[in-house]
Amino acid sequence: MTSTPNDGFDLRGVLLSGFLPAALFAIGEGAIIPIIPIAADSLGASLAIAGFVASLILVGELIGDVPSGVVVARIGERNAMIGAAVVSVVGLLVCTAAPNPVVLAVGVFLVGLSTAVFALARHAYMTTAIPLRIRARALSSLGGVFRFGYFVGPFLAAGVVHLTGTTQSAFWVHVVCCLGAAVVLLVIRDPATGARGLQWPRRASRPAPAEHEGEQFVQAESEGLFRTLRQHHRVLVRLGSGAALIGAMRAGRQVILPLWAVNVGLDDSAAALVIGIAGAVDFALFYTSGQIMDRWGRLASALPCMLGLSVCYFLLAGSDHLDARVGWFVAVAMAMSLANGVGSGILMTLGADLAPADRPAPFLGAWRFTGDVGSAAAPLVISGVTAVATIAVASGVMGVLGLVGAGVLLRYVPRYLSRTLR
Repeated sequence: MTSTPNDGFDLRGVLLSGFLPAALFAIGEGAIIPIIPIAADSLGASLAIAGFVASLILVGELIGDVPSGVVVARIGERNAMIGAAVVSVVGLLVCTAAPNPVVLAVGVFLVGLSTAVFALARHAYMTTAIPLRIRARALSSLGGVFRFGYFVGPFLAAGVVHLTGTTQSAFWVHVVCCLGAAVVLLVIRDPATGARGLQWPRRASRPAPAEHEGEQFVQAESEGLFRTLRQHHRVLVRLGSGAALIGAMRAGRQVILPLWAVNVGLDDSAAALVIGIAGAVDFALFYTSGQIMDRWGRLASALPCMLGLSVCYFLLAGSDHLDARVGWFVAVAMAMSLANGVGSGILMTLGADLAPADRPAPFLGAWRFTGDVGSAAAPLVISGVTAVATIAVASGVMGVLGLVGAGVLLRYVPRYLSRTLR
């Protein structure tokens, strides 16, 4: 039974049609992210080029952020998620068959584009399907599902690589997960409409307006992005630069750890296994981070996250010439996950705190965009510095950026948030 104004909320339907596809997609993405630079290395790429190829999934997400809201509002949340899963499969098949790093880069970029659409459609779907009284808990749980995927995915990738002996076979994990997500969305009844399968809008002389609350939200979030950036330029330049640096430190971690695994000589399956265990540490802290922010304020989560990540980057930079480089790598990977886990949800929380009460969606779209700019830029910085210097220097540069980000947050969070929140 689906949720209507006159009957109960169909929790089972939302779990199956909302959380299950999200979990599958997250597991697949978690499987390939640590493998991309390793796969590029196996195809003959240098460390710098491998980092650049890995960055393209985040660059694709950044570029996909701009049209994704319009796509979701035009064709609906479920259709958008199914379409994004299909496009991901195309990109992943390109990755599995790639004979060189250039073709691999094309496939990775396609996966990034589709990930942006899937993520926004998933957010819109949950906004439509979940009652307001439990929406915050549901969206928080959705973030936990995402981290669960990043925990499970690398273990599956490690197993597949070990069994097949080829790095690129790990991309099949995401192929299976995308197809599974699409099948679930096609078969399970939509709790909001009671329908199954694709739900195409009626033909009209011009595009129909968004019908569901979630579609309206993402349409408002995506339309007028650059106008919103201009309107709120003060807070987005000041505190938004801190958000961008948080995104940069986190995204840099996803690239630097696989590259460092290659640098210290770990084989593919061992690298995926270490990163998977580190993901377990990160996953275990997503609820604790929320408790820290609610009890002691936003800075109590943001500053330890940024300073901890910064110290870990410096430790990586200093371990390049040590005899026990593998041991240092494993220890730092765990410490990085601990620091990152302490800051779980900080960007979404700060965005919600800062958003205008009358029209939050456009501001949240601009806020998310600033964070994604940092996420997309960090791997490019790492690959660029590695190309002209070494990966150790690139790690040191990221450590400095973390200190700058901590300073920005310490300076501007008290300016824009009340004493209770900060």
